[in-house]
Amino acid sequence: MLCSHWKQLTQQEQSLQIFSREGGAMKFIFAFMVCLGCGSTSRVAEGKTLQVEELKTATQSLNPTTFSWANCGNGKDPAVLEALSVHPDPICLPGDLQASAMGSSNVTIKEPLTVNLTLYKEVGVWIKIPCVDYIGSCIYNDVCILLNMLIPPGQPCPEPLFTYGLPCHCPFKAGKYSLPNTIFTFPFVEFPSWMTNGKYKAMAVLTSNEQQLACVQVTFALKTY
Repeated sequence: MLCSHWKQLTQQEQSLQIFSREGGAMKFIFAFMVCLGCGSTSRVAEGKTLQVEELKTATQSLNPTTFSWANCGNGKDPAVLEALSVHPDPICLPGDLQASAMGSSNVTIKEPLTVNLTLYKEVGVWIKIPCVDYIGSCIYNDVCILLNMLIPPGQPCPEPLFTYGLPCHCPFKAGKYSLPNTIFTFPFVEFPSWMTNGKYKAMAVLTSNEQQLACVQVTFALKTY
């Protein structure tokens, strides 16, 4: 799927202005939440819902030199990603992203939650991107509190989470979670100059009270306009 034509919505413009005033941290969180469907910018892709094996097949068929993913917990983490498919490749910003995912946890994931993100960019060699304004190789503490700031408790989860019964607040109960093939729209967000066209590697480690719950590595490419 080629980079889709993108139209900015008035609601997204207003949200972007609000979050931009709050600084880099909120800008990063806003972009992440928009990817999950805030502002009603998601829609189910045409066709049937992908099952586990179909998701794995779709992921494995991707060019391994571009988008790829893997669990990095050596089989010991209670929460794992079982399938992930992303199109187009490279990911276009702004633009549409078609994604499906499946994961599971054999424990309840509850606060306090910390995400330790390590990000690399390829510039002939892989270099580690430092944490600047909460973007880059950063440690995000109190993830549950951040989710409550973005989506006040008592409010329904944004689409497509609401439609598929996916939670958006802690705690996250043990069980399987599945996001069918869905199209998200990335709005325009002013990212740092280094976060432009190129190939990236990211590793995210989820911990609670110093216990590792999950570890996922992703390699992806970005194309910005």
